Amino acid sequence: MTPPNPATAQGLVYGETIPPAVWEGIRTEYGLPTLAQVRVRLASMHADPEPVMRQLVRIFLGEETLCPGYQFTDTLEVKPAVLALFARAMELRIAHNYFSAWMATPCPDLEGRRPVDLLHHSTPPLLHALERFGASKKPATKLR
Repeated sequence: MTPPNPATAQGLVYGETIPPAVWEGIRTEYGLPTLAQVRVRLASMHADPEPVMRQLVRIFLGEETLCPGYQFTDTLEVKPAVLALFARAMELRIAHNYFSAWMATPCPDLEGRRPVDLLHHSTPPLLHALERFGASKKPATKLR
C-alpha cells in the first residue's frame, strides 16, 4: 500500500487537473498497459475478447488509451468490485480519468484510504464514497 500523499489528503477534486504523479503512481504500482496491449493479452485467453474489452476502465492521456492494472486479477479477469464501482461511476457520469484517479487517491470519505486498497472489503462504503465524489463534480465541464 502506498502511503498517503499530503498533497492529496483532502481528496481528488472532480473537474480540477489530475496531477501527472497520479498516473505515474498507477503505472509504477499496478502497471498501465495500452488498450492494444490488453487486447492482445485478452485475445490469447478468450476466443472473443470484446465482452471483457467493453468492461475496462480506461485512462485517456494525449493520444494514448491506457488500462490501469489495478482492475485485473492475476488471470486477467476484471475484479468484480471494480466492475461494480465502474458501472456506478458511468451511471453518475464520472469520466474515466476521474474514476481512475479517484481509485488511486486517498479519499476523505474512506478515512484517507485509497479505494484501490479496499477492493477486498465490502463494496457499499466504496459506492457511498464514489457517489459523494460524483456529487462534487463541477457542472458543465467537458471531461474525458
